[in-house]
Amino acid sequence: MRHTPAGLAALEFKLAHESEQGEAGGRRKVHAELGAIAFEANARLIAGRPLGSEMRLAGFLSAKSKRSKRLMLHVTNIEFVEGT
Repeated sequence: MRHTPAGLAALEFKLAHESEQGEAGGRRKVHAELGAIAFEANARLIAGRPLGSEMRLAGFLSAKSKRSKRLMLHVTNIEFVEGT
């Protein structure tokens, strides 16, 4: 975890997504990785969980910064999945 120049706790991490989705009348296995960032309470919650914990995240997609157009999920809500 790091802190922004404004003093906010920030955590950058990678999400691994795996699911099966319907497409063109069939089923398709989906695997993807996406960069994500969380601030303050959300950053602390995620940092306190073991690596590989299952969770549902909500937020918005945005460029990483003005200089980097790499897409990142900015986490605004976390739901931890029980038993992980």
